[in-house]
Amino acid sequence: MIHVFVGPTLPRSEPQLAAPGLRVWPPVRHGDLFAAAIQGGDTVVIIDGVYHQAPALRHKEILAAMGRGVQVIGAASIGALRAAELTQFGMLGVGSIYASYVQGEIDGDDEVAVGQTPDGEWDALTWPVVNVRHALQLAVSAGVLDGERAAHLLVALRAVYYPQRTTAAVRAVCRRHGESEFAEWLAEQRARDVHFADLKRIDALAAVRTALDGQTPPAVGIEPRVWQTAYFRRWSNAFAHSRVDGLDLFTADRLIYQQVFDPEFSTTWTAYLEHRSLLQADGDPGLPLDTRLAMVTDCDLPAHSVFRPPVDLRDEETVALLLAGETPQDRLDVARYADALTLARRTRPGFSVAAVRDDLTRRTLLEVWRCHEQRFDTEASARGLVCGARAIEQAKRLMPGYLDDVSSKKKELSGAR
Repeated sequence: MIHVFVGPTLPRSEPQLAAPGLRVWPPVRHGDLFAAAIQGGDTVVIIDGVYHQAPALRHKEILAAMGRGVQVIGAASIGALRAAELTQFGMLGVGSIYASYVQGEIDGDDEVAVGQTPDGEWDALTWPVVNVRHALQLAVSAGVLDGERAAHLLVALRAVYYPQRTTAAVRAVCRRHGESEFAEWLAEQRARDVHFADLKRIDALAAVRTALDGQTPPAVGIEPRVWQTAYFRRWSNAFAHSRVDGLDLFTADRLIYQQVFDPEFSTTWTAYLEHRSLLQADGDPGLPLDTRLAMVTDCDLPAHSVFRPPVDLRDEETVALLLAGETPQDRLDVARYADALTLARRTRPGFSVAAVRDDLTRRTLLEVWRCHEQRFDTEASARGLVCGARAIEQAKRLMPGYLDDVSSKKKELSGAR
């Protein structure tokens, strides 16, 4: 399967994008390459991406995809920029814009940035610098401008903030600098060919053809230990999800629900620690948890306070262990709590998870765990939440749903009377 992240460089109506075995995605953003639909052996073509209105695609997400055996091609826009940055790691760059980045002829994100429509169609509203520069080069070749005037005009046009560099703005800048002849010539060329000087389009089509031809080299996976960081693990865990009982659920939501509400989760966490202790790591043999604990302490500390291994929610065995106590009702509650959080974000101005009161969340956890204040940190640690402060941070996302439950139960009790 070929996955193409594109818009607005190419419209969805582009004939090449209708080829069999090709799936068109919106402009790529942070987290998109974690999609379960993108599997080893597939090819991803990155053309367009967002970065102003949403977090941009991280380099390590591309490295992770290539590590899974996905061939990644970049061109035209953010794809060209990322390919230039990751060529040495195996990402394939296509086109003249990519080549210009590699050769150092251009180096800024603003070279390919455009303003886009907010209605989901992803139409371009402005001119990117790479296309402006190409149009000026064509004008010089046609004798409309000389090199010095073209260079002066490029500086003036680059000074326009990218979301404001509309066709009207380009004409206004040209006239203000006494280059009305160029503005008229450019308008005539675009009237004949709407894609005139569209260098990004040329490169994007070349990248799609490259993927369709299937002549790309196999993906080169970089050892995860070289680039996998705590930040990457956090991202991958945040985007891990699955469909269970007809529900699309984020695995992290399912886990924190168990950590908070399963009265036996401390036993589950100990089983996970035992599992991790028995695994081989860097050539070292696995050891029983008690043996490993005896090696680093006088056995006067519990294992959960000594060992805090990272959790990979993409690993099926890990997920099965940590969610061993989950029930179908738990999954329904997780879905309901996620909906409550979404509703709160949509209907409460200024609402954010971080803004949920710490004291409210702490009091809720103490009540649910039936825990004395003095044992709060210990209970959180036993549930794999490290400490009370971390538990509060993680549990805040459950508060809108939990408070809805409390409110509903109070109404039921009131009605029963």
